[in-house]
Amino acid sequence: MATRTLQVLDFEQPVAEIERQIDALEARPDAGAIRDEITTLEATRASLLQKVYSNLTPWQTVRVARHPQRPQTLDYVNMICRDWCELHGDRRHGDDPAIVTGFGRIGSVKCLVVGHQKGRDTKERLSCHFGCAHPEGYRKALLKMKMAEKFRLPIVTLVDTPGAYPGIGAEQRGQAESIAVNLREMSRIRVPIVCIVIGEGGSGGALGIAIGDRVAMLENSWYSVISPEGCAAILWKEANERTNNQAAQALALTAKDNLKNGLIDDVIPEPAGGAHRDPKAMAERIQNYVVDWVRELGRIDPDTLVRKRFEKFRSIGSVKH
Repeated sequence: MATRTLQVLDFEQPVAEIERQIDALEARPDAGAIRDEITTLEATRASLLQKVYSNLTPWQTVRVARHPQRPQTLDYVNMICRDWCELHGDRRHGDDPAIVTGFGRIGSVKCLVVGHQKGRDTKERLSCHFGCAHPEGYRKALLKMKMAEKFRLPIVTLVDTPGAYPGIGAEQRGQAESIAVNLREMSRIRVPIVCIVIGEGGSGGALGIAIGDRVAMLENSWYSVISPEGCAAILWKEANERTNNQAAQALALTAKDNLKNGLIDDVIPEPAGGAHRDPKAMAERIQNYVVDWVRELGRIDPDTLVRKRFEKFRSIGSVKH
């Protein structure tokens, strides 16, 4: 993905200015003769990009996680999955495009992939409910996980949602119950489960497919009980730049904070400037992480795997005196 085609966030403006200078120099007829000047600017750009992204505020991290060109589940599937076979429907109500499920190979690993899909253009986003799944999405995910368990295949989930769909129809069809059942059933599935938050990890909507033996976050993703805007609206009765910043800080929603608080196991570094600047490099890192941990977890017998997974989540939030 060419840098010059990316949507630029406000805190990236100094980097964007250097990129414009590089583009202008490369467009000149004598570009070859001024290659040293271009190389110097490229080094300055790389250094500045690293500096900007190593000092993001929690609210800026949220905005990076929501970048419209950030890779989504199907992007990663296309980049790292072979023999992909998508599966649809929950056998009860219908198919929810906000959650994608399918079998494929990641590296040498045959597995089930489950992930949220937000969509790219307006039509697709409306169809996918902006990544907010309905009950049939969570039931579809669980149905396919049970199938993977039957065939003794590991499960990989890619989390990217602002939250479960909050509409009346979703509530009537059992939104809370479907997520609760997923939490219970995923805790006792007898195959390895690796979960990765690739963008947004909003509340129960994220947790509904995130009960795993290994839970990781991409460096510029967020994972929290509520979005900064939702928190700000409750605490300060309005969501604006100031209150969103305060809420994001208080929620400790970044990957670094979640790792420190024991809510996740690993942080997967992103390429300089975020996953959207180099999707292929990010996909390769995800693939390596998945393959390594699926192999490691595959050495554990199913009874021990389930017991350790249950103990892992039961211990979250416990206080030791």
